[in-house]
Amino acid sequence: MCGIVGYVGNREKREFILNGLKELEYRGYDSAGMAVMSLEGGCDKCAQEIAFFKAIGKLENLAKKSEGFSSSGEGVAIGHTRWATHGKPTEINAHPHLGEHSFVVHNGIIENYKELKEELEAKGVNFLSQTDTEVIVHLFEENLKTIGEPFKAYEATVARLHGAYATLLITKTAPGKIFFAKDAAPLAIGKSEGKEVFFASSDAPLIGLAKEVCYLDDKSYGFVSLDEIAVFKDAKKLSPSFAALPADKSYAQKEGYRFFMEKEIYEQSAVVSETLMGRVKEDAVGLENLTDEYLRNIDDIVICACGTSYHAALTSSYLFERLADTRAKVEIASEFRYRRPKLNKNALFIVISQSGETA
Repeated sequence: MCGIVGYVGNREKREFILNGLKELEYRGYDSAGMAVMSLEGGCDKCAQEIAFFKAIGKLENLAKKSEGFSSSGEGVAIGHTRWATHGKPTEINAHPHLGEHSFVVHNGIIENYKELKEELEAKGVNFLSQTDTEVIVHLFEENLKTIGEPFKAYEATVARLHGAYATLLITKTAPGKIFFAKDAAPLAIGKSEGKEVFFASSDAPLIGLAKEVCYLDDKSYGFVSLDEIAVFKDAKKLSPSFAALPADKSYAQKEGYRFFMEKEIYEQSAVVSETLMGRVKEDAVGLENLTDEYLRNIDDIVICACGTSYHAALTSSYLFERLADTRAKVEIASEFRYRRPKLNKNALFIVISQSGETA
């Protein structure tokens, strides 16, 4: 699980990236980075240099690394805070990852990255990192060589990706634009009353800056600039739906607790209450999409999960057996995918994931 932010506009970009990543630090804190492309004189057709910074460890290390850097005026910026999935926590493995003229940040897992990497290496592309993310920027630049138009090249790139991803890409071949794509990982677009656009993995970095937010659908992609927000799905252009932002971002802050995990432990009673809200009415329990008849026909329950989600699944299996008087067992997702399990057609199969491993 990682956190990403992006910005198109005229404000100081380093400050926004650092502040935004601070709000997302609960999503990953083994390394962080940013890339900023300024457009001198507002020239949206000039290929400008892209400044980038990476640092391992806490976000304060990135702040020190980029100390003295300023980027007011028209431009674009992307940032990332990482929780490692592929490769150790090192500066080389930290995002953003770079090609010859482009930078990318990514949250999620590209499941077919090995095949794509081998294909690109056969064409002479050199990789620096151990990550799955780096294939995105190199695949984009290879597509650009044959397709010629940056957005069409990005569209072709996204079509090749399998897995879960929220990704932002900037390139000197399309100054003033951020290309984005989202599938099975959170990504929102925010806009203010002025001419500026924001990206973030959750609401928190946007509150106080953006007035409205659009929560992107899975398999959507597109680009933003100061003048346009273009969203596509299945090669068709959509009309993005924006809604007012919530005012409370306390869920993404420690609120006096030492660690986010400690905060989450003490939040459990409130979270359970909110989950039940609207589903428990007087003496009845109503679960959307699960009818009483369907539930009566369940013979057993199988729960699939990894890590801390696996431990939560074990606890819930005890409660299902005790309270629902139904057989329950728990499977470790990382092993389950390699089996040919014999499942009862009348089993209720539940998957739990806290950051994507189960998926």
